[in-house]
Amino acid sequence: MAYDVVVIGSGPGGYVCAIKAAQLGLKVAVVEKRATYGGTCLNIGCIPSKALLHASEMFAHVAHGVDQLGIEVPAPTLNLEKMMAHKDATVKANVDGVGFLFKKNKVEGFIGTGKIVSAGKVSVTAEDGSVQELETKNIIIATGSDVAGIPGVKVDIDEKVIVSSTGGIALDKVPAQMVVVGGGVIGMELGSVWARLGAKVTVIEYLDKLLGGMDADLSKQFQRLMSKQGMDIRTEAKVTAVEKTETGAKVTYEPVKGGDAVTIDADVVLVSTGRKPYTEGLGLEEAGVTLDNRGRVEIDAGFKTNVAGIYAIGDVVKGPMLAHKAEDEGVALAEILAGQHGHVNYDVIPSVVYTQPEVASVGKTEEELKAAGVAYKVGKFPFTANGRARAMLATDGFVKILADKETDQVLGGHILGFGAGDMIHEIAVLMEFSGSSEDLGRTCHAHPTLSEAVKEAAMATFFKPIHM
Repeated sequence: MAYDVVVIGSGPGGYVCAIKAAQLGLKVAVVEKRATYGGTCLNIGCIPSKALLHASEMFAHVAHGVDQLGIEVPAPTLNLEKMMAHKDATVKANVDGVGFLFKKNKVEGFIGTGKIVSAGKVSVTAEDGSVQELETKNIIIATGSDVAGIPGVKVDIDEKVIVSSTGGIALDKVPAQMVVVGGGVIGMELGSVWARLGAKVTVIEYLDKLLGGMDADLSKQFQRLMSKQGMDIRTEAKVTAVEKTETGAKVTYEPVKGGDAVTIDADVVLVSTGRKPYTEGLGLEEAGVTLDNRGRVEIDAGFKTNVAGIYAIGDVVKGPMLAHKAEDEGVALAEILAGQHGHVNYDVIPSVVYTQPEVASVGKTEEELKAAGVAYKVGKFPFTANGRARAMLATDGFVKILADKETDQVLGGHILGFGAGDMIHEIAVLMEFSGSSEDLGRTCHAHPTLSEAVKEAAMATFFKPIHM
């Protein structure tokens, strides 16, 4: 059977691309190697981790956060098995939802390992070894990413004692001691889950700050808050060995600036040092598809590879490894294949860390603007001065807005605080329409809301805030 589009991979980029292409009248098939659709994100990534983040947050809130509100309850008891059941039910609902959307939009799914035989032909190898070939006008590589490991260090990830994010969301008991290697988004999110549930968590980060390329102001205060919550943060530390022991594992690291090696014992070690594009076994070399020096599929502005009829999106290509970036690329590519003009604005892609408080950013950081020589101005407003935040006992953090010094066009927004992941979007919408800080500061915001802090930060950018 011939198709207009065959998508390899059903993660956020792949399934969204497939559905959009079908909605635009194309005949679409999706090849997925898992037994369920949704890729890493829905099965073992974004969705299950958020279920555990929310559940562990509720546990910690009941344990430590309600007495001041006049709610007196006994210390909560953890039922980890039930919490994991909630996570699994959340995953099932989401992956089943993708399957339903495929049927609704007449997208044909094939479970098996996809491989590009040549331009216009994809083979699907099922679990029983049977192979079928699909003919198509266009092939889309949407195979996502895999665990990267620790550069220069041999690590035996067994997903029991030494775990990646996959094992980190499926532990059968709370470890007494957990070492997290890597202080990026995944490490801080999953580290905070187990810290809330009672683990003593030590984070070892190679850089001099957490959260990689995030704005330095956010990172600094975020680290202070995570330390206050009981996490032991060790930055500028290079891990040299991760080894299993009779009782668990041990991690050895050295100070980046020089000094004696330090060894830490742990019941569980979470390796969260980033991800790498997943291209193994896809037949890219045989098909002549070019990869860059980081193993990513090379594409042009229209997502085309160097081979006619083969395209790529998501984690497997350049840009941030974010589900929503992949989704936007999937929509844009589907539109292009249908003869329309799909486009992704890479300057306005939000990123969120779902700890408590949350961290959210969109656009440029101060460090990026300085490096580019852009003249800019800064407006900041703390949640300590926000009435709703006080009422909620959620006064940690701030909103920070960066705007062009001459035009006042907003170039970046950064929020640390309760609900930051939702509030960031009004800054993203403003930036999508090239708005100014004055546009935002003069927009009426409901009172009392946390979002008033965004308005006040905007006011601070072009003139002065009211409540500070």
